[in-house]
Amino acid sequence: MVERQSPEHLSPLEPEFHVGSHGNFEHGVEIILTETRPGSIVQLAAWPGEEKKLIAAIRTVTGLALPDGAGGGLSDGVKSVFGFAPGKFTVADEAEGLAAAFAKVVTPAIGTVTDLSHGRTAIRIAGPKAEWVLAKFFAIDFSLPAFPIDAGRSTTHHDVFAQIQRTGADQFDIYVFRSFARSFWKALCHASEEVGYEVQ
Repeated sequence: MVERQSPEHLSPLEPEFHVGSHGNFEHGVEIILTETRPGSIVQLAAWPGEEKKLIAAIRTVTGLALPDGAGGGLSDGVKSVFGFAPGKFTVADEAEGLAAAFAKVVTPAIGTVTDLSHGRTAIRIAGPKAEWVLAKFFAIDFSLPAFPIDAGRSTTHHDVFAQIQRTGADQFDIYVFRSFARSFWKALCHASEEVGYEVQ
């Protein structure tokens, strides 16, 4: 009997993913870039009028009591969830199997479950200049009062759709289509050069 092995998770960033310090870091590194590689990335959408039932399902599966309304979010360091449009949510988990767990509680009468684990890449940008670098790409107010911790936003940069969650005072997780990930990563590295960045 042949033992089956799990397929290796290949990163679309690999040819351009260069660990170490880059750019103008003589006076310190002000940006940390990394690929977080969650085991599961799921998109949930509620039918009109079923939003509260979907939010309850999110709490059942993740244990996160999501605030009502677009943009609200929560993260416990392992799982994270945020609303990016009315009735639509992105959920990530370090473990695999999140889509199957949601399929058991989100009935067709409540909404839809879409597994994006192999279709999205998660990039984390952190550091004192994170807001400044991201403002080069997106016409969003990244200041803490306008974009609080755990909140999420959806936007685009030159046709690259991005979903962004603030996961710390100076930290953001960005979810982009896997097919655009390498191009976006290169642009993010280039935008970070003048303040010095480290890839981990």
